[in-house]
Amino acid sequence: MKTNSKNSRLLSSLLSYYSRLPERSNSHPVVSEARQKAFDRLRDFGLPGKKDERWRDSALLNVFDREFRLETERQPYRKAINEIFECEISGFHPEIISVLNGHYYAKDPGEIRSLDNGVLVGSILVAQKEFPALFDRYFGKIGDYKTDGLKAANTAFFKDGIFIYVPDGVEVNDALQLIKMVNETGNPFIASRNLILLGKNSKLTFMHCDDSINHFSSFVNTFTEIYVGENATLELYKLQNLNDESALLNNTFIRQEKNSKTHANVISLNGGIIRNELHIDLAGEGAETDLSGVYLMDKEQHIDNQVYVNHLVPHCNSNTLYKGVLDNKATAIFRGYIFVKRDAQKTNAFQKNNNILMTSDARIDTMPFLEIYADDVKCSHGATVGQLDDEALFYLMQRGINRDDATLLLMNAFTSEVTSKISIDPLRITTEDMIKKRLRGELSICDKCILHCSVPDQPVEFEIDLSKI
Repeated sequence: MKTNSKNSRLLSSLLSYYSRLPERSNSHPVVSEARQKAFDRLRDFGLPGKKDERWRDSALLNVFDREFRLETERQPYRKAINEIFECEISGFHPEIISVLNGHYYAKDPGEIRSLDNGVLVGSILVAQKEFPALFDRYFGKIGDYKTDGLKAANTAFFKDGIFIYVPDGVEVNDALQLIKMVNETGNPFIASRNLILLGKNSKLTFMHCDDSINHFSSFVNTFTEIYVGENATLELYKLQNLNDESALLNNTFIRQEKNSKTHANVISLNGGIIRNELHIDLAGEGAETDLSGVYLMDKEQHIDNQVYVNHLVPHCNSNTLYKGVLDNKATAIFRGYIFVKRDAQKTNAFQKNNNILMTSDARIDTMPFLEIYADDVKCSHGATVGQLDDEALFYLMQRGINRDDATLLLMNAFTSEVTSKISIDPLRITTEDMIKKRLRGELSICDKCILHCSVPDQPVEFEIDLSKI
């Protein structure tokens, strides 16, 4: 179905720029073919619009008529990553991977690094040439770019991104952390793409951070494909702390094979407009996935979480839990979709979305959905929207706790069901501290925290007003 966004300024810019896109040249054949097909899809059907059911209430539609700069050049490596961006979590020492303005940022960007355990890390543009067999098998096969124009735009126009390969039997003891930064001015449109492959019996903890290092506007469009092989385990953490001028679209596609396990935790603390799409295919018997998220929005911020879990074979388990706190005129969307294929018997699938609205102007549209074609399953979904429990608040205040502190205690208890699932203690403790600061109105994008830039611009405070409770 064609949309009503075929005449937007962004679409016109993209269509005219494609012939000049330098990344089209010297690509792996499967990548070149995907780029061209994605461009054709974008040209014929345009960007998402109000007529698209999954997009009709998204605030991202409002940015399509802005003027975006599409040309971003790779910046030379003049500073180590910790001179640009500082990430300090006591007791947590991940292997850092960085992407700056959509380009892989390293001392030698043309090199695929081999870590001590045999894990390969590098630019996706370089990896497509060095590992053509892996791209033949996986690139564009895990995530479907044809479902909407923004996914197609990413596939056609992605500048760079990261490639990670964990060989069979390798358990990565130290986490890998992707730090995505934007320091371009002029409202850039930045498309990056990631391919992460876990072999059989492997294990990876991957942390994906989206951060603003200044207060300029941008539109970041990220598309990540993750393959979790047989008996492999993936822990995925997403941390988002962006300025009010930025728009962020994160599409993450995960395919799980037999007896694999995935745990994903999405923490959204700040951002003008954020849309997270998480697509899980349980494609092997015995696969398990646990998905959770916390989002804290205020002022006129907007967040949209779209979670799709596809049970394609028998004997798989999934659990989804998302919680949100919205203040002022903030808006949110949660769409949770569970699909159980015919003959996917013995499926266990549970989904829950809970929200607290701090004001009468805050709004959440929550849409849990089940589509089940097997008869021997256990599936449920639920959603709640409300305010803090007055009786619980009264109980705490009767014991000498002032109203603000009592409110903070209740909201911490509300979010802790999600943060308690973070298995890395230093990361869990720091994340909980960030949430406390956010709820007290003390967290800005330039505060000293796990998403901290070493050379801050003017700090901007993001505040949830507890006096309104």
